[in-house]
Amino acid sequence: MKQKVQRENLWFFILILLSTEERYGFELRELINEKFGFWSGNVTAYRVLYNLQRSGMVQVEIRDRRKYYHITELGRQELQAARAFLQALLQGQGAPQ
Repeated sequence: MKQKVQRENLWFFILILLSTEERYGFELRELINEKFGFWSGNVTAYRVLYNLQRSGMVQVEIRDRRKYYHITELGRQELQAARAFLQALLQGQGAPQ
């Protein structure tokens, strides 16, 4: 179950990290391991970043031949909604409407 939650919710962990400052892809993978205790696949992390970018939750800026990702207002709203959802589940209240 732990691996399923980690892999299928990688977007959540990425948005958490981007909510504090912009970061580049490889840095995100290292921080996910450091802060959350698991390694995401390289391709998986970039696929999630691409999907977040495509959905408008993350924007990318290229500097010094690196892509730096930062969270958008939509991304912040989704992160807040996800946190509220998880908090309600943990408190036994079910999913918020």
